[in-house]
Amino acid sequence: MTGNLSRPLWIGSRIYFLSDHESVGNLWSCTPTGKDLKRHTHHQDFYARHPMTDGRRIVYHAGADLFVFDTATNTTARIEIEYDSPRTQRQRKFVDAAKYLDSFEPHPQGHLLTLGTRGKCFTMGNWEGPVLQHGDAEAVRYRLPRWLNDGKRIALVSDAEGEETLEIRSTDGFAKTTVLKGIDVGRVLEMRVHPKADQVALTNQRNELLLIDLKSHKTRVLDKSAWAQIAGFDWSADGRWIAYSCALSQHTSAIRVCEVKTGKVHAITQPVLQDVSPSFDPAGKFLYFLSYRVFDPVYDNLHFDLGFPRGVKPYLVTLRKDVPSPFIPVPKPPEDKKDEAKAKEDAKKSATVTIDFDGIESRVLAFPVEDGRYQQIAGIRGKVLFTSLPIEGSLGGDNWPPSAEPQGKASLEVFDFETQKAEELVDKMSYFVLSADRKTLVYRSGRRLRVVKAGEKLDEKLAKEPPSKKSGWIDTARIKVSVKPPAEWRQMYREAWRLQRDQFWTADMSKVNWQAVYDRYLPLVERIATRAEFSDLMWEMQGELGTSHAYEFGGDHRQPPRYDVGLLGADFVYDAAIKAWKVAHIVRGDPWDDEERSSLATPAANVREGDTLLAIGGHHLNANTHPNALLVNQSDEEVLITIGDRKGKGARTVTVKTLASEFPARYREWVETNRRIVHEQTKGRVGYVHIPNMGPQGYSEFHRYFLSEIDREGMIIDVRFNGGGHVSELILEKLARRRIAYNQSRWSNVQPYPVDSVAGPMVALTNEYAGSDGDIFSHGFKLLKLGPLIGKRTWGGVIGIWPRHSLIDGSFTTQPEFSFWFQDVGWKVENYGTDPDIEVEMRPQDFAAGRDPQMERALQEINKALRANPPKRPDFGARPDLSLPHLSKG
Repeated sequence: MTGNLSRPLWIGSRIYFLSDHESVGNLWSCTPTGKDLKRHTHHQDFYARHPMTDGRRIVYHAGADLFVFDTATNTTARIEIEYDSPRTQRQRKFVDAAKYLDSFEPHPQGHLLTLGTRGKCFTMGNWEGPVLQHGDAEAVRYRLPRWLNDGKRIALVSDAEGEETLEIRSTDGFAKTTVLKGIDVGRVLEMRVHPKADQVALTNQRNELLLIDLKSHKTRVLDKSAWAQIAGFDWSADGRWIAYSCALSQHTSAIRVCEVKTGKVHAITQPVLQDVSPSFDPAGKFLYFLSYRVFDPVYDNLHFDLGFPRGVKPYLVTLRKDVPSPFIPVPKPPEDKKDEAKAKEDAKKSATVTIDFDGIESRVLAFPVEDGRYQQIAGIRGKVLFTSLPIEGSLGGDNWPPSAEPQGKASLEVFDFETQKAEELVDKMSYFVLSADRKTLVYRSGRRLRVVKAGEKLDEKLAKEPPSKKSGWIDTARIKVSVKPPAEWRQMYREAWRLQRDQFWTADMSKVNWQAVYDRYLPLVERIATRAEFSDLMWEMQGELGTSHAYEFGGDHRQPPRYDVGLLGADFVYDAAIKAWKVAHIVRGDPWDDEERSSLATPAANVREGDTLLAIGGHHLNANTHPNALLVNQSDEEVLITIGDRKGKGARTVTVKTLASEFPARYREWVETNRRIVHEQTKGRVGYVHIPNMGPQGYSEFHRYFLSEIDREGMIIDVRFNGGGHVSELILEKLARRRIAYNQSRWSNVQPYPVDSVAGPMVALTNEYAGSDGDIFSHGFKLLKLGPLIGKRTWGGVIGIWPRHSLIDGSFTTQPEFSFWFQDVGWKVENYGTDPDIEVEMRPQDFAAGRDPQMERALQEINKALRANPPKRPDFGARPDLSLPHLSKG
């Protein structure tokens, strides 16, 4: 049967189960031998789900209804339910504005703010005055509010009509709202207002740069990349030009300038790799940008490799041929206040920004700063601002699942052309926005906002003060955000549906009638009572795509109280003979790592397997009191335990710190046990590597064991239970290395070339829980003919995602955007997986008995390969004789 079979129920002489091999999932049954297949339900709209039985009847649900199937009569009936509930999660509530903040911008003069939070738009004085909400209070999502030049109106993205478009709203609420109906803006990613006119430029998911006239409602596509999204754009001070970054290929992007009136596009840079984030100098002399073009390799500290962890620098282009380099100081008399005032007046009069395009690509200059991981760049009068991130490891980060709240790890620096020096202004920030006059800067740090004068050094003491005009911090608690969940759920449902429609990897939605799916599930939205039910509906609706990686996670769920159990990293069994709990097993993780070590394995504990655990926190244990019962709400805490000998005597107390999770320790023990078995069964000739996922952790685990096992003759690569990620190609590249030479020194042993290459045979283990990039690795291992693949067919999900669009309550949905095609099977790994060369089942009986038949077969195969073709070090022959030849006789 082709399809998904699940939820087996053995009732009488038949096995009942769910299957969707005939389109929609229904209830089926067969005999225990797989014969006499019958369908018992006939749903054509919603899948039958979650069947449960009392031994005669089966209760399940489909859509928002419960059904009961009677096995005796072979009939199905919908269950009528009267459930009187206040449905409290549908009731109006207020939420924290800072938690759901997604955009902000200062007024052109800097004294007001416009903010977007929880899909609503607000304007407010920085520290004084009322907070005003604009637009529909509940049923619409507003994004990217931007001040127009008069400081009295805002342009913003709205989905009031069911599709995203632009609206113009007055901040006093009196003028009529203008809705730009009928324009197709796509999913707007960024929007900037023309500095002089009622026009906006915006970018979208279609890699377009659009110009929209807010008066005529005319839309023009100024440019479009076939490769990637527009990576930053900016208006010149006179509004004549738009500078932007356009991807030219998979690896390169260049800065371009479009003359708005004519639409003519000019190339500004010839990229080495990527030139991004252009920003005009307010005085019209320079165009600033960031560029990935510094190749200063750093040696890896653990193995032979080099990388480029920095590589980015700020640069500028002189816009006119007569503008000298600002990095070469020239003598000039000191300015007095009259001179400063005159300079400001002259700047205002220079209304036209002139660009000499002839030879402009050769007028690129680098800022005299070190390369780094720069994020933003923006010009202000006489200075340039840029932010950078520190270089840090990727383990322990919160990259997955993604968060709608940006991290506050960047530092803000300013380069002063007068002093020719850069200095740090702020640290622990997320990003900044400038006012239209470039005098006011608002930066975000996690959930906090701060308004300061652009380019000025800040008093560090003020950063610790509460919100006030003195400190600059904004009191977002002034914003009262009202939420009506049913209205939000309707909007979120529509937006998630749009995101799939607009970003699914193929425009035909793989022949799924996506509009019909929307119409079918929409009535269920009104029956939702909780946020969790909305998540369930989203999974079902997106599941209609029949495609992997269509997820929904996060969001404003009501959180139950948590009382996590403190764990000791050990197994306990009750010994009735001595009436005590025995330590049956102490988990052996990394003894140097607190998170991977049993609490009982600390040096001072001196606990051994077979000892007894008599009491926790002074409370005695007995047959009815499991150790975990006394460790509730004690996660990651120090506790006092009483330990006895094997007979429950000789009580002594010791303080240990509990674990929040035993998984790291038990995982390490499992890997080390497998490694020891491989070494024992191959007499040390074969190494073992397990890769838990294809993300940072998996990359770390691979190198931890690969580098220590590479000197053996063969290798078993285990990707069972691999959770996917994106580094499979990096790992396959290393496994595919072939030895072509050796390096001999006088005092050290022979070293192969390449140095980290496997000498002999390899075997890979996989199973049905290896998915996504685990699928790709498994199939790639076969395609590269690195060795036999042993285990079970993999999960079968190879359409990748890029989670970046949060919904109104901070949740994310993912759109399958990047579909894998392989040279042997085309698109067919998706929804199927890859078959092993040798199939080996892991039965429940094997788990219960502690057997691993898949590993056993892998050991058989690699030992057989070693016997058939043992790796041999070549005969190097005689060493070179470089002695002088004898003189010939004569």
